Amino acid sequence: MTVSAESIESLQQLTMVWRTMVLDRDADADVRELPGLTVRWADSRFGFWNCITLTEAGAGAELLRHRLNQAADIMRTKKHPGFVWLFEDLLDNEARSALETTAEQAGLQYAFPGTGMAGDVLPVPEPVHPDLTFARVSTDEQLRAYADIQSRAYGFPLEEGRDGLVGSALWKNEIHAYLAVRGDEPVACAATIEAQGRLFVAFVATDPQWQRKGYGEAVTRKALYEGARATGLTRATLHATAAGAPVYPRIGFKPNTPIHFYSLKG
Repeated sequence: MTVSAESIESLQQLTMVWRTMVLDRDADADVRELPGLTVRWADSRFGFWNCITLTEAGAGAELLRHRLNQAADIMRTKKHPGFVWLFEDLLDNEARSALETTAEQAGLQYAFPGTGMAGDVLPVPEPVHPDLTFARVSTDEQLRAYADIQSRAYGFPLEEGRDGLVGSALWKNEIHAYLAVRGDEPVACAATIEAQGRLFVAFVATDPQWQRKGYGEAVTRKALYEGARATGLTRATLHATAAGAPVYPRIGFKPNTPIHFYSLKG
């Protein structure tokens, strides 16, 4: 079988960006490269900073079973829960057919779906939205507001999002993180970070009470616009949740591999 270059790119963008992110959160984070597995685990209360992904292209059913068991064993040694990110296009047809059963046998439960996306979409026009102004995150107060939007959008306790972001110098200085502000209230957020010659879009979210007004798309365009202006990059990548998946093609992104997120069974 042949795995598309875009699917490999999607995997590599995760492992590159998440290494930077989790080491920012904890300089002693677990960032091992194991045969067939990459670990990116800060052991943070913010579950997205605790990640394991399978890295072999063309993995068959037996190899999938072995790797998912390894991943689950690693997760059981950790204090805080996290996710296995599984890029479906890396599996052969037999492994894909057996995925649900194999994951369950390894002690994992399906959490939610995602989709890898990429495109030569940059530069984009500077966005304008009649309801919004945009503010780059540069203070702890702004970063806390960013974290709180994440928590509300994903249904996390506020403390978990704050544990993932507040106090980070990286997020205030190197990442192009933006808030969309309606009046005086931050209502949506998005960020971009340079990774291997691409601009990676991360942690787009809209406060649930302000969704379906175009705020998430607007602030994503702002983060892309400013990131491209600063870096000169022309290609962008992201991992979309189900909520975001309809938005990004309007900006020019094309879907590649489905992504399956798994957590340990309770």
